[in-house]
Amino acid sequence: MVYKLLFVCLGNICRSPAAENIMNHLIQEANLEEQIVCDSAGTSSYHIGAAPDRRMKSAALSRGIEFRGRARQFEQFDFKQFDLILAMDEENYQNILALDSQEKYKDKVHLICEFVTRHPERQVLDPYYGGQAEFDKVIDLLLDACEGLLEKICQNYLYS
Repeated sequence: MVYKLLFVCLGNICRSPAAENIMNHLIQEANLEEQIVCDSAGTSSYHIGAAPDRRMKSAALSRGIEFRGRARQFEQFDFKQFDLILAMDEENYQNILALDSQEKYKDKVHLICEFVTRHPERQVLDPYYGGQAEFDKVIDLLLDACEGLLEKICQNYLYS
């Protein structure tokens, strides 16, 4: 069985591709590529087809994490396709749930910060209009969240 993760932010050029690529990096380090796959999407259609933001790529690359992927919009089909859908902030979370009018998939949708272990933040705020320090902070927060998420997946789904 392959466990499928979808990371979601607003435009799918900063936070969610960062989470996807960080998670893929951690999955590769743990030799779990055959068991866990990741994707990312945005709740808006602003940047469909665009590459990830260069500032976010730079912040990740400084920690040895390479970026791949192109922006896409979250679709209804994603509810069925993925085991876990991880929103970056409360607004993304609510926008995703609004697409699930029958509340069939509510249990699949979570805030990524539910999995942090070293940071107090409960949301990953959008760094788009900020400076490099905000992008670095997002990478640090997502590293923490993705490490916690991977540990939880391994405990609850892969090794149970």
